[in-house]
Amino acid sequence: MPAPTAPVCKLHMLWNTQIENTCIVFRSWHISTKLTFLFSCLAIIALCVFHEYIRVLQKQVDYRVALSLKDKAKLGGSATPGSARRSPSPTRGRGSSPEEESGLLSGRRIFAAKVKGVPVPTPSRVLRASIYGASVFISFFLMLVFMTYNAYLITSVVIGAALGHYVFGGTLNPDAVLNEGGQDKGMACH
Repeated sequence: MPAPTAPVCKLHMLWNTQIENTCIVFRSWHISTKLTFLFSCLAIIALCVFHEYIRVLQKQVDYRVALSLKDKAKLGGSATPGSARRSPSPTRGRGSSPEEESGLLSGRRIFAAKVKGVPVPTPSRVLRASIYGASVFISFFLMLVFMTYNAYLITSVVIGAALGHYVFGGTLNPDAVLNEGGQDKGMACH
């Protein structure tokens, strides 16, 4: 009896509509039937919707952290927007700017003069960084799915992103959009 052959993944670098013998990102995510292909498309749509949820969650966490820092400032804490600014240096010569004083050769921290805002407590920073990392990971994963050049998988990514945006993007802050030009998406690929 002949030995069973391993599933073959066909990789295309051109637009294609192949269904069977398609592998999605991993060799173990091998599509062998039309039904598994359909489930894979649904899983990709669900992942895109989850990615949009993560993006909204990130904004909500940032909003709550900002409210918390603002409340601390009102209670007399040191978390006020002006507290992050540097005081003028008594050794600074006339005509020199803070940027000149914080240069590479001055021995001062380069980024300290440019940082604006309030320091975020460590637990909130860890939470924000974790959510951001998850968002970047999912975004790049979806980019790899897109790079299969499979029309059905690409359509699944687009449908999932649109559906997720419809479900989780139901509100808009006009002042933020008009004043700041919208939110930065960071390293998101879509």
